[in-house]
Amino acid sequence: MKKVIVIGSGFSSLSAACYLAKEGFTVTVLEKNNTVGGRARQLKKEGFTFDMGPSWYWMPDIFEKFFNDFDKTTSEYYELDKLSPAYSIFFKDEKITIGDHMDKICEEFERIEPGSSPALKSFIAKAQENYDIAINKIVLKPGLSPLELVTKDTILRIDQFFKTISQEVRKRFDNPKLISTLEFPVLFLGAKPQNTPSFYSFMNFADFGLGTWHPKGGMYKIIEAMQSLALSLGVTLKVNTPAEKIEVDKGKITGVVTNGELLEADYVISGADYHHSETLLDPKYRQYTEDYWHKKTYAPSSLLFYVGFDKKIKNVNHHNLFFDTDFEVHAQEIYDEPKWPTDPLFYANFPSVTDSSMAPEGKEAGFFLIPIAPGLEDTAALRNQYFDLIINRFEQLTQQNVSKNIIFKESFCVNDFVETYNSFKGNAYGMANTLTQTAFLRPSLKSNKVENLFFTGQLTVPGPGVPPALISGKLVSDLTIKKHRKK
Repeated sequence: MKKVIVIGSGFSSLSAACYLAKEGFTVTVLEKNNTVGGRARQLKKEGFTFDMGPSWYWMPDIFEKFFNDFDKTTSEYYELDKLSPAYSIFFKDEKITIGDHMDKICEEFERIEPGSSPALKSFIAKAQENYDIAINKIVLKPGLSPLELVTKDTILRIDQFFKTISQEVRKRFDNPKLISTLEFPVLFLGAKPQNTPSFYSFMNFADFGLGTWHPKGGMYKIIEAMQSLALSLGVTLKVNTPAEKIEVDKGKITGVVTNGELLEADYVISGADYHHSETLLDPKYRQYTEDYWHKKTYAPSSLLFYVGFDKKIKNVNHHNLFFDTDFEVHAQEIYDEPKWPTDPLFYANFPSVTDSSMAPEGKEAGFFLIPIAPGLEDTAALRNQYFDLIINRFEQLTQQNVSKNIIFKESFCVNDFVETYNSFKGNAYGMANTLTQTAFLRPSLKSNKVENLFFTGQLTVPGPGVPPALISGKLVSDLTIKKHRKK
């Protein structure tokens, strides 16, 4: 049996490990931290549970397809609830609530901008067509050639790769609040709406069409499910086992050094940070220069806070976006002139609003996120300054006092992303999906310098987000299996 070592144990790594084990490979997963899951970890403290990484469950069909490939279903591993409402967006003078069904969302759009619902229905219908093409045709391609994008469907939509989401939305809607609501989902792709191809409107269908879900017990339940599946397929999972060097002999993989010992392998797949993975190779075997990495556009980093409150929080939903400041200015301070934002947008997640298992009775678990530029200076003083800033705004917008009800507060920022995940510049979501960083223009799944070395995850194909990570794992396993069968 051929041996595969997978570096890292995030969604893409566990996905690849499961597919390869199913095909009969002997698979060992190496994780540097003390729990499986990569960036999807949990913090448990004083009866509170926080997802430290991903917190949105979108595209339930992708998760279902993954488990179906192993004759399983998600319901065998975890319980899913569709959130109603999906989320709220707080503006300076009012709140928009996104319901769990298109009819409710249309009503809300009509309330904000009378006559806007026909434009919304037409926009989402187009987004649904794009979703079907993206998920069933484009993202399942390994990004090895530009010809992968040339299909009858994409040729008919070629203009959508050269127009932007921003142009598409603003053509249909005038109200700035509705524009922000429709431009928000592409932030998951890690780029400004003005730089994201309009084809990516499929994210709006994922949002309004498929809805927002929550696995009872938190997003980490998916990692536990994948871990359970991997073990049942015979995968060996090793924690506290950092990859120290990828060994190559005459241009071919021989194994991975960990804790000073060489583990031999016929194939190596790295789901760790791509830039970091290449530093584990001798310089002559690296595909991309330092200059290459520095010139790329990265998805934001984040300043995160995990907060335990000694009371229930009023006037909030499970997911809450605070867009009471200028979206454009904050985006410029992330992408154009990177600096700590003057007046940041932020996100607040209270999973205990819908899931009582996430906090002790009568208390609330709060997760706050400020998107920031990667590579910024990160100090305790700056973290505290920004926490005070967003809590003050949060109290005003939700009309309550909460700062005196904080039991504890933990933070996570640029330095932690670098130290914990070897993340390039401390980015939180990988490489942005801009026009020049889409499909075959992203770092390759396959090394062109080392035989039997592959890469997976959010810096490669198809891009940032949990569902794309599951797909990335499948794509890289397909390439490995294909390579093996050629022999």
